[in-house]
This record gives sequence, C-alpha cells and structure tokens, in this order.
Amino acid sequence: MASILIKNGRVIDPANNRDEVASLLIIDGRIQTNPGDDVHADVVIDATDKIVTPGLIDMRVSLREPGSEEDETIESGTAAALAGGFTTIACMPDTEPPMDNRAAAEFVILQADRARNCHVIPIGAVTKQCHGEELAEIGQLLEGGARAFSDAKQTIANSEVMRRALEYTGMMNRPIFHHAQVPELIADGLMHEGFYSTLLGLPPMPAAAETIMINRDITLAEITGGHLHLMGITTEFGVEQIRKARERGVRVTADVTPHHLYFKDEDLQTFHSKYKVNPPFRTAEDIQALIEGLQDGTIDVITSDHQPYAEEKITCELDQTPFGVVGLETLVPACINRLIETNLLSWLELIAKLTINPARILGIEAGTLSENTVADITILDPAMSQTIDPDNFLSKGRRTPFANKELKGGVDHVIVGGELRYSAASLTTG
Repeated sequence: MASILIKNGRVIDPANNRDEVASLLIIDGRIQTNPGDDVHADVVIDATDKIVTPGLIDMRVSLREPGSEEDETIESGTAAALAGGFTTIACMPDTEPPMDNRAAAEFVILQADRARNCHVIPIGAVTKQCHGEELAEIGQLLEGGARAFSDAKQTIANSEVMRRALEYTGMMNRPIFHHAQVPELIADGLMHEGFYSTLLGLPPMPAAAETIMINRDITLAEITGGHLHLMGITTEFGVEQIRKARERGVRVTADVTPHHLYFKDEDLQTFHSKYKVNPPFRTAEDIQALIEGLQDGTIDVITSDHQPYAEEKITCELDQTPFGVVGLETLVPACINRLIETNLLSWLELIAKLTINPARILGIEAGTLSENTVADITILDPAMSQTIDPDNFLSKGRRTPFANKELKGGVDHVIVGGELRYSAASLTTG
C-alpha cells in the first residue's frame, strides 16, 4: 500500500477539538499525525488552502439494490458518495425485498466490497417487510453487520411494536432511526399545510403529523431507555420537543438535511417535483428553528437523505412522482454556502455533524484523525466554485432542488482505508 503525505492543510478534527495547519502521513493505511519535515512518501498531496477532515459519514442513504437497480445500484451510489466526500455511508433497508434478514445485510456489504468505493453500513429493518407489524430478526441482522435499525420512510405507527423495538435494540445499545409522522395525517398529502397549500390547492402534510409522532416516540424512548434517532426533523415545535427531552436525559438524537435548510413550502409554486420531499419543505420560521437546533446541539447530524429515482419516475405529474431528491453530491457545497459562508456554524461545528457525531450514533470506529486510526480522510476545497449540473452526477438519480445553482466549495480528495479513491486535482509524487 502506497504511503501518502498530506501537507500544509488546515486539519479540522472535532473529535480531538483540533483546528490547525498541519501535515498528516499515511503508512500501511493508518494515520500518523505529526510527521517530520523531511519525511518522504509515495504520494504527496499539497493541501494548502484546503481543509483536511476525517472521512465524512452519511447516515441516511437509499441505494435501491436489490430490487430497483434502475434507480441506483450499490456501485453507482457509493461512487456518488465518494464524489460527495463520504468515506462511509449507512444504507437504508428500503430495498425489494427489504433488508430484514441477515443474508440481505451481508449482500449489501459484499456488493460494497466489490465496488471498492466507500464503506457501507447496513441499517436493518425494524419490522418484517417494513410493514410495522412484527419485529424483524434483529439479532440476526446485527450479526450480519447492521449497526442500526429503521423501517426507512415507513412510520412504525403501532406503539406497542415501537415500544418492544426500543426495548430490544436498547439492550444491544443500537439506535432505531424513525421517520416520525402520523400516517393518517399525511395520507395523500403533497406539501406542508399552510398558506401555499391552500393557494395551490394541493393536499396538505401538517406540521402536527411530525410533532405528534415525535411526542409519542420520545415518550416511548423515555420509558424504555432505548436510543431513538429521529430522521429529517423539519418543524420548529419538533426541535423544541427534542431539546426538552434531551434536557431530561432521554436518549434521543436527530438529523436534518441541507435542502430543508434552504427551501421553503413556497418553492412548490413552480409545481416542479424537485421540491417534492417527505417530510415536506416548511416555513422560514421552521428553518430558523432547525438552524438554532444545529447551533445548540439539539440536532446532531446533517444527512443527505439520498433518494434516487430513474428518469421515467420523475417526469410524470406531481401527484404521481415519488417523494425524494438526491443529495450525496451536493451536501458539502450546500452546507458550506448555507452554514459556513453565513457564519451560522464554525468549521469545527459543521465537520462534527458530518464525522464524529454520526460515528458515535452508529457505534463505529470512525470520524477522527487520531494517531494510528484507519486513514479515512476527506480533503475539501472551500474556494472551489461550481454550478450544480445533475447530468454530471455519478448517481443514477438526477432530481435535485440545487440544479443550476452556483455554489461555493467542493471535494478535492477522498482517501478510504489509506487508499486514494477520489481526486479532483492533480497529484505530485515524491
């Protein structure tokens, strides 16, 4: 394995509260944090004016394989993840058939190993077929490599099933990732309930659908002691519920997507399906609450909620097309523009929500640049300027609300397990 020297970069490692210009040396796939000035390496990367971080981690990615390979495959999805700066992604169980048994989890890991792009961690189904009625073989899924459990976009509406799931996974110290919405309140809905849903005559998805379910989930997490992770929080009241629960010591964590920090319900006035997401875009007040949740730590993680679909599935009428947009290849510039350029978060705070925080929730040894750890490293170029062109995506999915937007910042290099797997710049050898 070639040795790699990364020199003169701004090293940001929130796990060690480190933010300084320094060099890193990679030997035999592991990090040496303080190489000497006269060190030699097979590959030298000059990271001057670049930001060197632990490999980014995305906890919430749909890869569609098996069952919907026309939308995405493990190979194409992990290639997109690399281009987006991610060395590790967690794969949702919304495949066909769903990932509700050990063999399904092992299949994902095997396909990811064959693709040789980034690490993939399976998230096993909580219930059989993700139907919310009977617990899946959670112990077997754990042995097959699953690190967390979820029914993806299917809400576990049965409170007794959710309680038993939290009790069982709590004993294993594994989280349940839950899509917190009351199904009956959002049935047939297309957008946030408010002025614009009335103006446009589109079926609503009220904020209460989220906050009611969050309240139930927090209550169950509190009485069971299980670890609840709430996916894709969008509402002001939801953020406040989580904040108060954490103050009481409830084991609850949460994530948000970059696109829910950018776009509002009024954007759907175009009737373009790139603004059709679940949960929906909400109001400016909700966005402000999400940002405050990121700032005070109520929201731990930023995820892409990558939802790829084949072209024929996204070119139909708004009520016929599925919910969801791709996000792996736009997350970094979106976060830089929305949170760094506006001084809403520091670099240390942002990188923590993309590295050590998701690593801790997933219970994996990653998200740090500590001495002798596995060399998963992302190098960002904050000065890079780009126009988002979906036709250039490595993902099979093309639908994104960021299409044609001018964004600052991008990914320069990605190193996985000590191997340079992605480069947007030339290398010099020495």
